Amino acid sequence: MKRKLTELAEWLQATGQQMDGVLVTGVSIDSRNVQAGDLFIPFRGEQVNGHRYVQQAIEQGAAAALWMTDEPDPPANVALIFVDNPELALQEMARAYRDTLSCKVIGITGSNGKTSTKDLVASVLSPYFKVQKTEGNFNNELGLPLTILSLDEETEIAVLEMGMSGFGEISFLSKLAKPHYAIITNIGEAHMQDLGSRAGIAMAKFEMIDGLQQGGKLFYDGDEPLLQELVQQQSSVEALSFGYDQEATLALKDIESSDEGSHFTVKGLLNESFTIPVYGAHQVKNALAAILFANELAVEAEAIRMALRNATLTDMRMQPVVMANGALVINDAYNAAPTSMRAALAFIQETGLRKDKWVVLADMLELGAEERQYHEQLAGELLKMDLKGILLFGQRMKWLHGALLSEQTVKAQLLWSEKDYAPLVDVLRNATGADSIILLKGSRGMALEHVLEGLSGK
Repeated sequence: MKRKLTELAEWLQATGQQMDGVLVTGVSIDSRNVQAGDLFIPFRGEQVNGHRYVQQAIEQGAAAALWMTDEPDPPANVALIFVDNPELALQEMARAYRDTLSCKVIGITGSNGKTSTKDLVASVLSPYFKVQKTEGNFNNELGLPLTILSLDEETEIAVLEMGMSGFGEISFLSKLAKPHYAIITNIGEAHMQDLGSRAGIAMAKFEMIDGLQQGGKLFYDGDEPLLQELVQQQSSVEALSFGYDQEATLALKDIESSDEGSHFTVKGLLNESFTIPVYGAHQVKNALAAILFANELAVEAEAIRMALRNATLTDMRMQPVVMANGALVINDAYNAAPTSMRAALAFIQETGLRKDKWVVLADMLELGAEERQYHEQLAGELLKMDLKGILLFGQRMKWLHGALLSEQTVKAQLLWSEKDYAPLVDVLRNATGADSIILLKGSRGMALEHVLEGLSGK
């Protein structure tokens, strides 16, 4: 974004001071990360008042700042726009800037896989279009406006991730982004405590179509009955499905794993074979959405194949890491819910990449009243597997530990640690080698990557 400060004030229907001749080339809400030319947006909370850092932001190169109308003593020598609510002002600027852009917008949501899908879509399209995507987890009511305002005017494709924890949030974000295309990756159990049921989660995710532009299309998980039902209930949006269901618009036929990643074949709209440089059937399913969308933009199958083979995904999503002792670590520690946990375990069970199989599992967060049940139910999955070791971390994993101890058939080495990673690292360092594959899987708040750091000696 490159806009005169006076134009931003017009967007906000606000007054200001020292605005003439000021050019804004970015937006920041953190004074520590201000870049030259930024508009600094201060928020006022119970613990921190961002207005105290306006002068610091200006000294670091910010071109101007917002200032709440009821905040006293605005600095006289600083370019300011006066607003009643900085958060609403940020969103309104994003809405106004979005209306000036000519790029195609893809909105992506889902309980699991939305970040990987975003990365795969961007990877497939980047060789052929000017693409920008959501960076990190800037996918909420503050992050999405910042992402929109960071889009270059020359961008041809914007891939925007949208997250939520309650009803109405995806609807708000979709109406802000006004996507031409929407992707719903799947329906899991995350945020069950706020939405009550998987049906509630599906309804909240399906709000993605609320801001879909006329003539837009929806790409969705065709294996999810809750989404199938919602699609059938509406006729205003063309919907294309992807998944294992052989009646899907793009159906998965088979998958094989190798040191290069996952090889798979699809049928339906395309009948082709592809490779992605990560593991897991759930990641292959995410790739189907990217293939569908690239085909929609008339990218040839061979071009899709080449781009997918070189795709770059955000770290800690079925990411292979070979340790110094030859052990293969599958780092899937970015997040976890029952659906993605079962998918990762299924990969470990089915893979032939290494014969000695270990799993390191940490707490799954935000599961609501049934969180104990969800953790204990993993015992059934683990008991079906031929594992060398089951290492558990976190207070909730104590429930799974107890469920496994109650069984007389657990042959794997079993260890639970509530707060300390060191016991897990010690076991893995002493018991694994070139024949070992180790899965790391847990919610983001559990920071399970510390186990990998311990094994690496960092």
